[in-house]
Amino acid sequence: MRIKKNIATSEEGFVFNPGTGDSFSTNAIGSHIILLLKQNKTMQEITNEICEVYDVDRLVFERDLEDFTALLKEYSILE
Repeated sequence: MRIKKNIATSEEGFVFNPGTGDSFSTNAIGSHIILLLKQNKTMQEITNEICEVYDVDRLVFERDLEDFTALLKEYSILE
């Protein structure tokens, strides 16, 4: 999975899709996930890094990551 090339993002968690005109804001973890997706990291690599950096339960995060990436797909952020 990867972020579409035309999607604008910021370190603060702002996401803009110029194709649809939609914009979104994420929290720190969402922003970090988007950064990792832009680096073409796998879901396993994303899970490992987020669980190392933030105090999150691995199983809960894996479910949240699935939900988050589903939303990104729904809003045409992911390829």
